[in-house]
Amino acid sequence: MLAPAKRPSMAGIDETRPFLPVNIAVLTVSDTRDPSTDRSGDTLVERLTKAGHRLAARAIVKDETVAIVAQLKTWIADPNVDVVISTGGTCVTGRDVTPEAFASIYEKEIAGFGELFRHLSFAKIGTSTIQSRATAGVAGGTYLFAVPGSPGACRDAWDDILVHQLDYRFRPCNFVELMPRLLEHVPDMKGRGA
Repeated sequence: MLAPAKRPSMAGIDETRPFLPVNIAVLTVSDTRDPSTDRSGDTLVERLTKAGHRLAARAIVKDETVAIVAQLKTWIADPNVDVVISTGGTCVTGRDVTPEAFASIYEKEIAGFGELFRHLSFAKIGTSTIQSRATAGVAGGTYLFAVPGSPGACRDAWDDILVHQLDYRFRPCNFVELMPRLLEHVPDMKGRGA
């Protein structure tokens, strides 16, 4: 039997398109971290700014659903925040409530984000990746991404997924080019985006 032919990768940066920086807020969910010990938040900030995006805001909240939801709703309502990336609270312990908090406000879940994160993570940490409940969705025209709380997980999520999907030049498609259409279902909000 013949092996299936490999299709050439069509993914990559289209240099004929302009880079469009997006405004990204970074949320750390932790009962113990503060600005001086938030290595995961620092990792995300360093990577997003190095890629040319703007840090719109940054916060640390406790592993509590009410606190997480309140911060997300504040940023969703802010027209200067296009994307929220959170780190922490995605495991399965009793205090890990980030996925539930995010899911409670999603208008649409982006199931493929968590699936792809775990797929890529499997090559690095093996079956331990099933403990990650990384998740993503859209609410109020804002992209929401929740990744595990380690600096390594933040690097993996950014370097292997988000750096591409948050780059307007990435083909065949990306999240940035969809931003103007995220609020099509809201009559007064058509056209918000990058």
